[in-house]
Amino acid sequence: MYNHRKRTNILLVLLPISTLALLTLSLIRNPKTPHIHFHKNIQISHPACEGTLYPDLCVSTLSTFPDLHSKSLPEIISATINKTVTEVRASASNCTGLRRKLPSLTPLEKRALEDCLELFDDTVAELRTALSDLSPKKSTSKHYHHLQTLLSGAITNQYTCLDGFAYSSGRVRKYIEKSLYTISHHVSNSLVMLKKIPGVNTSSASPEVFPEYGTVKDGFPSWLSPKDRRLLQSSVNQTNYDLVVAKDGSGNFTTIGQAVAAAPNSSTTRFVIYIKAGAYYEYVEVERRKTMLMFVGDGIGKTLVKGNRSVGEGWTTFRSFTVAVVGDGFIAKGITFENYAGPSNHQAVALRSGADLSVFYQCSFVAYQDTLYVHSLRQFYRECDVYGTVDFIFGNAAVVLQNCNLYARRPNENQRNIFTAQGREDPNQNTGISILNCKVAAAADLIPVQSSFRTYLGRPWRQYSRTVYLRSYIGDLVEPVGWLEWDGDFALSTLYYGEYMNRGPGSNTSGRVTWPGYRVITNSTEASQFTVLNFIQGNEWLPSTGVPFFLNLS
Repeated sequence: MYNHRKRTNILLVLLPISTLALLTLSLIRNPKTPHIHFHKNIQISHPACEGTLYPDLCVSTLSTFPDLHSKSLPEIISATINKTVTEVRASASNCTGLRRKLPSLTPLEKRALEDCLELFDDTVAELRTALSDLSPKKSTSKHYHHLQTLLSGAITNQYTCLDGFAYSSGRVRKYIEKSLYTISHHVSNSLVMLKKIPGVNTSSASPEVFPEYGTVKDGFPSWLSPKDRRLLQSSVNQTNYDLVVAKDGSGNFTTIGQAVAAAPNSSTTRFVIYIKAGAYYEYVEVERRKTMLMFVGDGIGKTLVKGNRSVGEGWTTFRSFTVAVVGDGFIAKGITFENYAGPSNHQAVALRSGADLSVFYQCSFVAYQDTLYVHSLRQFYRECDVYGTVDFIFGNAAVVLQNCNLYARRPNENQRNIFTAQGREDPNQNTGISILNCKVAAAADLIPVQSSFRTYLGRPWRQYSRTVYLRSYIGDLVEPVGWLEWDGDFALSTLYYGEYMNRGPGSNTSGRVTWPGYRVITNSTEASQFTVLNFIQGNEWLPSTGVPFFLNLS
């Protein structure tokens, strides 16, 4: 990994005469001033950079901004993000050029480059929305959680791009990784600066706070409108649809993809697509421009979307989905999402979601390894079933699964079952997996051979992996230690894994791991950080969906 702190050349930062004069006066008046640091290179710090993980990058970036002394903190963050957008576009151009520069790219390398280009587009969109929230016309402190979410997603995109080259020779990755680390480090620094904006309340009884969900009304986060709540709570025959998909030709379209293409772009009102019972063998992608879309099916096991892409067949994990959703405000109800590639084909995603304020209600997700890819931004799952084997709920969203059933299936003979693999890369990201009032159990095919396979609650995919199980039923399939290492002692000190007031034969914590980052949560204040109210600001968006939810621990 590129390290901004490592420098081999002496660098002289040339400053305007007025700045040098002020610096000299400052040293005369207060030789111990904390905001001035000298390295091998002559470098002048700035209060905005204090506490950042990459201070050298922060200082060198700020030194390029004209009239820095007159800029407010939101303006400094905006300038940093604008610079980052430029670098993202340069990285996109670089990836496009690599198609010509490197001969004989493998199909996997070509797909990984396509992933990166899509992720760069998503990053630019997220950063541009962040710039809007930082506008002088808006109250930045009131948009703090939204900004945290957008910037956290932008970091995740860079690492997802690099993940696509995990199974290739590395010749492509070496051309792009330095710039991607720089992009993610810029955004990391912006997240730290964001906390310093006056009016932002980041205080907490614990430094590991999840302020991303919000309050809950009638069982759903409040960011769901009353109309959306009614849609989710209504029966199929009581719902008005904008389009109907039916395999037998009785609707507007025979495929889901056709209906999605026909849906309006950038909608600010709910657009409902009813997908009649049947098995739809297709790959569906809800792009960023397809906002406020809702899929309504006839129920789990009745309306099914099925595919079999996998890493074993040459796809990247990111591209191995049966259904992928990026359009904000997406809702699905009564649908089974399945990837039937099988346990021997490695990663094979049933659903990937990077849709902010997305909701899945009474749906099922069926696959083996990497079933449910909660990629980024804020997500809520209620009364859903998730089936899988290895790392089958994974990603770096701020996600709450509430009143869901999580079922471990029978894996290959040489495999272990792991329910979660959370991917937080940076300690300032507001992401994690919260499993609240769920059932953790063996699927029907695992029960007869359960003693032959080891099963764990999770393992740390990334350095700051964060996962909690709260008030859930944990079956006897889970090993007494509970959790599994990823690779030696990697992330064991920096992860955050917690269990709070769970029940069932697998919930006994007396034999759990003793890692520094693991804890048995003993008070409701700490546990409440992971609720729909506090983790995903659910009170602000879930009520509108009509999905039932509870805001707090019960």
